[in-house]
Amino acid sequence: SQGATRETASVAESPFEQLSRRMNDILGDGGILKEVVQPGEGPPVPQNASVLFHYSGFLEYSDQPFETTTNLKYPRMMKLGRDVTVVGLGLGLLTMKKGEFSRFLLQPQYAYGEVGCPPFIPAGAVVLYEVHILDYLDSGQVDDFTAMSPEEQNTVPLSTLLEVVNTLRSFGNRCFNQNRYYNAKDRYKQAMTLLGNRETRSDSEKEAIKTALLPLYLNISFAELRLDRPHKALKYGKKALEIDSANTKALFRCGQAYLELHEYESAHGCLISAQAKKPFDSDINNLLRKVTM
Repeated sequence: SQGATRETASVAESPFEQLSRRMNDILGDGGILKEVVQPGEGPPVPQNASVLFHYSGFLEYSDQPFETTTNLKYPRMMKLGRDVTVVGLGLGLLTMKKGEFSRFLLQPQYAYGEVGCPPFIPAGAVVLYEVHILDYLDSGQVDDFTAMSPEEQNTVPLSTLLEVVNTLRSFGNRCFNQNRYYNAKDRYKQAMTLLGNRETRSDSEKEAIKTALLPLYLNISFAELRLDRPHKALKYGKKALEIDSANTKALFRCGQAYLELHEYESAHGCLISAQAKKPFDSDINNLLRKVTM
């Protein structure tokens, strides 16, 4: 029947009317229509998540977007309910999965209302958003956990704490990749503090905490090196070695820090130990050459 209606559809249909015919009504009131252009993977975006996405907003009969992030190398990570202010866009994002590219047609009540947003959005405008989700992090879970007192945090299963820590580390890695090293370090340290506050009930819990701390120490050490603070980098490199004395990355970080502190013998010792583990690693070998020059 849908095919029949398409064929009998009037030629005078507007672009948005034509588009709406192949879209799904996600709320049932016709206010938000959706078309999946490229499906994503995994579970949909959770409530209160922080979402990394590209988007462009269009008015009907306009080739140019009234706003877009596609010119940015790194779009800003936006928190649902706080940074995403267009209601229909926020509700649309909750139907999307990682990697998905979709179009949403929003009626005024889910977009900019009867008033619009002069001079860009006229009154009562229907708008089209094209959205591509790059990644999301369940920051709602992090917010809920960090709002608890340390006593309350200790009553939560260890698995929940480790999920929160992983999310914070992922946040930190995002910042690091965008050269925002201070922000990255703050996320890593926040995760480290939460792990440090945990009262361990068994040896297996102690081991799980150590396992989760190791990559955080390595990441903090790397961030401190990027911030030209070799003393701090060395401190966290050594903390990583306390957990795993043969960790190649930790030995390499300490070697880098010692080199920047002009402590060449110590740098040499760390890098020789690292080289013994990974004899063909070009980063280790290149740094060793610098030390021995």
